[in-house]
Amino acid sequence: MEDESITCCFTGHRPNKLPWGANESDPRCAALRMELAARLEGLYLSGFRVFLCGMAIGCDMLFAEEVLRLREQHPEISLEAAIPCGTQPDKWRLAERRRYNRLLDRCDRVKVLQVDYTPDCMLKRNRYMIERSSLLLACFNGSPGGTMNTILLAERKGIRTLLIDI
Repeated sequence: MEDESITCCFTGHRPNKLPWGANESDPRCAALRMELAARLEGLYLSGFRVFLCGMAIGCDMLFAEEVLRLREQHPEISLEAAIPCGTQPDKWRLAERRRYNRLLDRCDRVKVLQVDYTPDCMLKRNRYMIERSSLLLACFNGSPGGTMNTILLAERKGIRTLLIDI
């Protein structure tokens, strides 16, 4: 098990809650990528080496890509995919599934929490990440849902949270 003091997990919105939707060529998405890259560099400089990602479409994949980009400069960084269920990408479009699989191939560790989807599997995934981390990085627009619930879970567990407003 990794040292939670050097572990950061991530939460963020899916495309339906992003101002640019799924259009990642939007300048606001490019600005978020730059913000993620800057935050990750800062976390690396402050000692974080392990990054956990839930691998959903939207912000999770942006986060994973930026961690992998940082790992090119700092090979001691590791990325773990925390997969809520083995069927997570089954209903996604082909391009999203291909991106997901490319990211999984580059992860240092992949943890699949259960085989099939259940209504609580995303919560179990979020709890898994929070319990193994000392920091939560969150891309959040203030709306209720899974991202807010993960932030509240981190607060209840006493985990420090860094918010990126989107």
